Amino acid sequence: MLQRILLITILILTVLSCTKTTRHVDLKSPSIIPAPQSLQVNDGYFTFHENTSFRFDPEFPMAGKFLLDHFDKMGFDELNDYDDKEDNYIYLKFNEEIDSTEGYRMKIDPERILIHARTDAGAFYAVQSLIQLFPILNDKDEIHLPALTIEDEPRFKYRGMHLDVSRHMFPVAFIKKYIDAMAMLKMNNFHWHLTDDQGWRIEIKQYPKLQEVAAYRDSTLLGHYNDTPHKYNTTRYGGYYTQDEVREVIAFAKARHINIIPEIELPGHAQAAIAAYPELGCANKGVNVATEWGVFDNIYCPNPETFEFLENVLDEVAALFPSPYIHIGGDEAPKTQWKQSVIAQRFIKEKELKDEYELQSYFIKHFEKYLASKGKKIIGWDEILEGGLAKDATVMSWRGMQGAIDAAKTGNDVIMTPTSHCYFDYYQSDNENEPLAIGGFLPLEKVYRFNPIPDELSDKEITHVLGVQGNVWTEYMPTTNQVEYMAFPRMLALSEVAWSPVEKRDYNLFVNNLEVMLPRLDAMDINYANHLYEIEGNLNKDQEYELSTKTLGKEIRYTTDGTEPNANSTIYESPIPFKENMIVKAQVFDNSQPLGRLFSQEFLYHKGVGATITINHPPHKSYSGSGANGLINGIVGSDTRYGDKEWLGFWGDDLEVEIAFDEPTEVNEIQLRFYHAPGQWIYAPEEFQTFLTLEDGNIVVDKQQVQTSEQSVIDFTYKVYKPKSFTPKYNNFKLIIPNYGIIPDGAQGAGNKAWTFIDEIIIK
Repeated sequence: MLQRILLITILILTVLSCTKTTRHVDLKSPSIIPAPQSLQVNDGYFTFHENTSFRFDPEFPMAGKFLLDHFDKMGFDELNDYDDKEDNYIYLKFNEEIDSTEGYRMKIDPERILIHARTDAGAFYAVQSLIQLFPILNDKDEIHLPALTIEDEPRFKYRGMHLDVSRHMFPVAFIKKYIDAMAMLKMNNFHWHLTDDQGWRIEIKQYPKLQEVAAYRDSTLLGHYNDTPHKYNTTRYGGYYTQDEVREVIAFAKARHINIIPEIELPGHAQAAIAAYPELGCANKGVNVATEWGVFDNIYCPNPETFEFLENVLDEVAALFPSPYIHIGGDEAPKTQWKQSVIAQRFIKEKELKDEYELQSYFIKHFEKYLASKGKKIIGWDEILEGGLAKDATVMSWRGMQGAIDAAKTGNDVIMTPTSHCYFDYYQSDNENEPLAIGGFLPLEKVYRFNPIPDELSDKEITHVLGVQGNVWTEYMPTTNQVEYMAFPRMLALSEVAWSPVEKRDYNLFVNNLEVMLPRLDAMDINYANHLYEIEGNLNKDQEYELSTKTLGKEIRYTTDGTEPNANSTIYESPIPFKENMIVKAQVFDNSQPLGRLFSQEFLYHKGVGATITINHPPHKSYSGSGANGLINGIVGSDTRYGDKEWLGFWGDDLEVEIAFDEPTEVNEIQLRFYHAPGQWIYAPEEFQTFLTLEDGNIVVDKQQVQTSEQSVIDFTYKVYKPKSFTPKYNNFKLIIPNYGIIPDGAQGAGNKAWTFIDEIIIK
């Protein structure tokens, strides 16, 4: 409520201060993303104009220059130097009493804007907040900024974004643009994924074939990995960043207080390097740079040539990047070739290692020690836990939160980046017109609601949670426009997770601040995804359908007969009863003008709707959908996205699903839907059993085989046996679904438990 009052206060102040030649902050201001720790609105406003003075203390060279450059872009390129006697000035003042190295205090009053900080980083983040208070101008009109007091510091010290340039490569200018956006959002670590099976993207002077061979692939997969047959663009694709270009990007990022963490993958994701230098592999044959996505068996072999190669590569990388960290990957390292390799097996025996997992751990520990001798620490994906974790390694937990929990309990630092909340290559809307993505479903609100602190950790263990990172894997993002579409505005939501205290995070307020921020993204020429005016639907416990939109001051109009709503359609004011088949279509309107995309949801009223359902295992927290009731709510999930509100995901669990009817019910057929995408570790069950309990207590048992196909969704219809002599009725229905098991060697995710995804159970 206080924040709403502040918004109204600013609205009044802005209206009172209007003149014909004055520009003001947006009426919904103050809108700062990420939200400050403390923001108080005061009386009055500060007037910024061409005679405003500006000064910054020598401790703030980068922050001061950044703000001067911004004023220059606005057209204020000749501001006076503040001389202690003037009013109307902006001053970045060193203050050693500021507790946080990244914190700041800002006071805007009618005479001055005074910023206190202890470090250039703190002053820089204050500058980012101040810039967001300015309107977007191209002239020299006066600007009225509301009088405010801000006290601010970050929640986490690691606030990161990742970009994969191996699957698709992007120009230096775009890398800088990406970093600029990160800086605006007070993020401070850019994870640059430079090597993988599909391309080696950094110049290594000692190994020219990395530039000549490993940096280029002969063709590139078209469409989705799950499409069959595979099709290809046969144009040679690739490139690399020269060391001079890397230095240029590093300097650019440093001026924005962003550390760049390079990733050199090992021991897996090594096919591009092995294509250039076959002696590094275990297969005893030449390979090509990968042309498809996924995980490949080609892995660095534990021979002297490999260790010498990787040490020399890391020497150049360590000398090039000032980052205290180097990311060495460690993920998705298939053991197939190691199991078959005489060299690998001899190495395991000589080093007295238990198995191939300890061999992987040997790689990680070896390079952890080697890089420590260069003054560097390692970061690795959570697979580096397998076989034993290097003492000083930092774990980047992507396969959920468990890796981070395990690592923090051993005293290792962790960075939270689970697929469920931080993988921006997932779909962000269930609209069928979304551009092709790898799969999954990660809408803006889910990113925003991420809690990076697991309940399982003690207060001491929580100190090892350094922060969070958003990941942008680019298999399905060949252009910079697509990268921007997938990264924004989810990057803004994650910035608030990383920076803002929990008690200051309010999704409704964030959405309205984001609406104010969109013109700024437009000015930055960022091709963001705008789903702000989309409608969310939710079936409540009373079998009524609720519609909502997060933006303020709008109305929803809808129909239930499948026709498209218009300015004369019914205004949504209360939940819509669900008692029969219907198609709800709705749209957000503002002053009779439609906004955003049309919302459409079909409802199938079947015999399971309203029944009681239980499942022996809860769905995985990352893919909990609408919970157990979502399997009998009359809403069928997407045919292309397994992560929406209707699909329930279970990781390695054998399932027992029981549906109890309110009264004995005739059942003719049962329709089931399973997701099947082996490339994403998701397998439909090979079989399932059904148990139908008659009203006299007898149970009809049956077993069904599931035939998979090239389709991602397996629709299965089970015809219930009906005797000729009578029509049976049933009290309940139980379904036993065994998990597929461990993913076999040679498949994506080999050695991991398979996922089971199940959708609506339709009972007719």
